[in-house]
Amino acid sequence: MWKASRRNFFAHKGRLWLSLVAVVLSVAFVTGTLMFTSTITTTFDRLFATTASDVAVSAKVDKDAAPGSPEQTVSASVLDGVKALPGVQAVYGDITTDRLAVVGADNKAISNSAGGPTIGANWYATPHPAVNLTSGRPPAGPGDVVVDADTAAKKHLALGSPLRVVTGTDAGTFQVTVSGIATFRTTNPGETLFYFDTNTAQTKLLGKPGVFTGVDLDAKPGTADDTLKSEVSAKLGAGYDVKTRAEQEADGRNSVGFIGFMKYVMLGFAGISLMVGAFLIVNTFQMLVAQRTRELGLLRALGASRRQVNRSVRLEALLLGVIGASLGIAAGAGLAYGLIAVMNGVGMNLQASDMSVTPTAVIAGYAVGVLVTLLAVWIPARRAARITPMAALRDAGTPGDRRSSWLRNGIGLAIIGGGAAALIGGAANGASAAGGLLLGLGVLVTLIGAILLGPLLAGVVIRVLGVWMPAAYGSVGTMAQRNALRNPRRTGATAAALMIGLSLVSGMAVVGSSLVTSATAEMDRSVGADYIITTNGGLVITPEVLAKTEATPGLAHVTENKFLDATVSGSSGDGKMQIAAASPTMVQDFDATTTAGSLSEVFTKPGIAIPAAEAKSRNASVGSVVTVTVHGGTPVKLPVLAILSDKTVFNHGDGYISLDTLSKSLPASAQPDDLMLFAKADKGQQDKAYQALKDGLAPFPQVTVKSQTDYKKLIHDQVGGVLNMVYGLLGLAIVVAILGVVNTLALSVVERTREIGLIRAIGMGRRKTRRMIRLESVVIALFGAALGVGLGLAWGVAAQRVLSGIGISTLAIPVGTIVAVFFGAAVVGLLAALAPAFRASRMNVLRAIAADG
Repeated sequence: MWKASRRNFFAHKGRLWLSLVAVVLSVAFVTGTLMFTSTITTTFDRLFATTASDVAVSAKVDKDAAPGSPEQTVSASVLDGVKALPGVQAVYGDITTDRLAVVGADNKAISNSAGGPTIGANWYATPHPAVNLTSGRPPAGPGDVVVDADTAAKKHLALGSPLRVVTGTDAGTFQVTVSGIATFRTTNPGETLFYFDTNTAQTKLLGKPGVFTGVDLDAKPGTADDTLKSEVSAKLGAGYDVKTRAEQEADGRNSVGFIGFMKYVMLGFAGISLMVGAFLIVNTFQMLVAQRTRELGLLRALGASRRQVNRSVRLEALLLGVIGASLGIAAGAGLAYGLIAVMNGVGMNLQASDMSVTPTAVIAGYAVGVLVTLLAVWIPARRAARITPMAALRDAGTPGDRRSSWLRNGIGLAIIGGGAAALIGGAANGASAAGGLLLGLGVLVTLIGAILLGPLLAGVVIRVLGVWMPAAYGSVGTMAQRNALRNPRRTGATAAALMIGLSLVSGMAVVGSSLVTSATAEMDRSVGADYIITTNGGLVITPEVLAKTEATPGLAHVTENKFLDATVSGSSGDGKMQIAAASPTMVQDFDATTTAGSLSEVFTKPGIAIPAAEAKSRNASVGSVVTVTVHGGTPVKLPVLAILSDKTVFNHGDGYISLDTLSKSLPASAQPDDLMLFAKADKGQQDKAYQALKDGLAPFPQVTVKSQTDYKKLIHDQVGGVLNMVYGLLGLAIVVAILGVVNTLALSVVERTREIGLIRAIGMGRRKTRRMIRLESVVIALFGAALGVGLGLAWGVAAQRVLSGIGISTLAIPVGTIVAVFFGAAVVGLLAALAPAFRASRMNVLRAIAADG
């Protein structure tokens, strides 16, 4: 039987190659992802290992510090305090901050194209530097800066290039010249790096002389890192984070957590592709078993047992899985190389020679390829084993099992009903843990139900979708429609593979469209400001930027906006809450919906507005008195003047106080800087004021000025970017599904060889034969699209209702996307039918009539 299985496999390799391609693609996606993420992890581990000191000291992380608060630093006295410890070999004061922008000659901020941070650091001699100076000299004064080689190459910087540095400290803006260029020793983690001398970094980047952001210590030979950590901790006491080399490396790995996130996202999409590929394999082997009914019947007549026939089919699947997995692992390595090239293109310097082909990736590739193939062939193998010796006397094909069809349909209806109930329950529960759980359960269960009901739905939907075919193409159209209906189980399985990808596309499109529509509607309703001024690169709205904004001609007013972390205590509990402290004109620029009280009162007298959920947890209502403790300030008792609706997109979950109220809790010197400004133009001056504002803030490239139209476009582009990425990743599943359509048609043509020969013999020309196959393919693809869109719309509507509690309150159906899905499905059907249709039309008529099947 092993010889028979091997000979059958290679005898029918033409019928199996598309299934092989599906296995290769799916395995490549899995192994390529594992190799790529392993390479990044290894590269970063090497970076952290070569740059970490034996022990590092920093100020204890203040998790409650508000955005825009001053940088946390340690005094230079810490260096003096630890130098004399018995286990200390050397001490270095380190400065690293992202609160700066560096501007080139074109008045544009120099930054990483992939969005990595711009880092300012101090240059000092250390045995474990991140970079080596490769040209020029180190910074020697306030006019010098060293830039990393990657940034210098991409931004065309050279020794002597003038730059302007913008900070959020009192130093403001200052000029520097490139004095040196440094190359990363291991890899550039995606940063744009500038080195200054220590005094400049302290006084201008941090705004305080004699301070550092951290202190690095090297241990004397024979002193363990843990021992030195204990000495340092005992010397400094509380208030500092003291970490060993191992702890620093662990923190470094955690800081690049996007790698793990990216890995699991990509593996998730690979799993979807594997599921689709399994449908292709099931369909292929079911058709092969049907076509080999006589052959398998003869084997049974010659003495082969059911177990041997079952094993024979599974051995063929094992060969398919092993060959597909081997090719997939090789293709995965190529995919990993491609991803490394992409990352290098956006600013992360990875060496292709460092690519990590781990045993885990290889084992996972074989496990995925072989196990999925064997599981997919389980049902076809069982059917093959049930073929009797008498089947050798029949032409071909196994009789249908009407009882199993009724059972399948009954189970499918029950499952899809349960899934629909879960979706409805999720929508009813809204933005809660129960709502999210029911939504996820409903998506999974309705998908399973739709797959089981595919054959039943095929008989109904294809009749509707193909109603135009007889009228448009006459007898050819009628035959194409009947061919698609001839084997509903096969048609349902083929369409289900396409349905999975298209349902996810449709569902995501509904959620994305609803998000954009809700956000723009909320902006139209609640944002009265004409312009929104924000910063990037870790900077804040400096006094210089505020003054320039307020001096812009044509502006009626400018509203400051500070964000604070505070503890708010009520009669039944307390907890953390983010609070926005703003100018009185805030009520003209932002109209937050209230369920009780008035937001305007908050800015005219002492008081606070809190979200409804926070009010409920503290048993607070309008008129109640709560204790507000802004981080670093003194407790202040404030009356609750307004309760804010939880159903808002902007500043969701924030409380509000006035700047005057903030000053009673926190002195001006300790208050965080503004992170956002709102501005309102004088009546009829919107266009002039907008241009004047952009011109006035042009010297500050870290500042972004957006009108409401700009902001809406930004939301649309951001959501669109995420959706395009998702569609791209789902593209693999759709490609595999297209292979399934091609394979089904190709095997169907082989199965109907005699039939096609007879049709050709009674007068159907080659052109009409090709048209018949193409129309059959189109109607199957449209059936898959109809199922996918129907499921996707149900999922999207339920998801929107679940998310309505956090501001996505408007349901928007993306009609354009839905139309594109159906149009794309028709194109897919046409393309998938090209090769099978050509083969059918080129058959020799006499040989086809004489064929066994």
